[in-house]
Amino acid sequence: MAAAANPANELTEDDIARNRFRKAMARKKRKEREAEGEIKELNITAMMDIMTIILVFLIKSYTASSVTMTASEDIRPPLSTTRLTPKDTIAITVTPRHILVGDKVKATLEKNMQPNAGEMQGKLILPVDAALKKEVEKLKYIAERNPSAPFMHEVSIIGDRRIPYEVLSSVLYTAGQNELENFRFVVISKADD
Repeated sequence: MAAAANPANELTEDDIARNRFRKAMARKKRKEREAEGEIKELNITAMMDIMTIILVFLIKSYTASSVTMTASEDIRPPLSTTRLTPKDTIAITVTPRHILVGDKVKATLEKNMQPNAGEMQGKLILPVDAALKKEVEKLKYIAERNPSAPFMHEVSIIGDRRIPYEVLSSVLYTAGQNELENFRFVVISKADD
């Protein structure tokens, strides 16, 4: 038996054209929706901000040691076979010409490598004392607000090997008067023979 053609199931040319038009419109809308999600251009300013932040983070986290020392003809630290790594502390640098706290010159040494008499009060070196007071106050302020960064009472001494003992003794005395009683001497590590 042959199935009789049902005129209700047959599509007319108008119906076929309407279906094609609907499919074309649906395709066009889908492509427009997909195109909205595409990035047509990059915002270079935001990209540069991100890269700068990443660069600063990497530079800060990629330090070989936490004590930085500027290479200079004036300062030649003693050699040592120590295996200890330096810590990030207040740094006092003693060269044959100057005494620095951090990277700022606080006292000038005379030709005989002695502090200027006007800058001394007994064994206390006054400009170094004032600078250390500020640094200690800053560390205490940080320690009050951040329990994970306690004030350790430590100071790193970066000294030239030619500095007289009297000058080194005055620097240590001045540091001790500012609650810095744990001394670390920075030395250049040499290989074992």
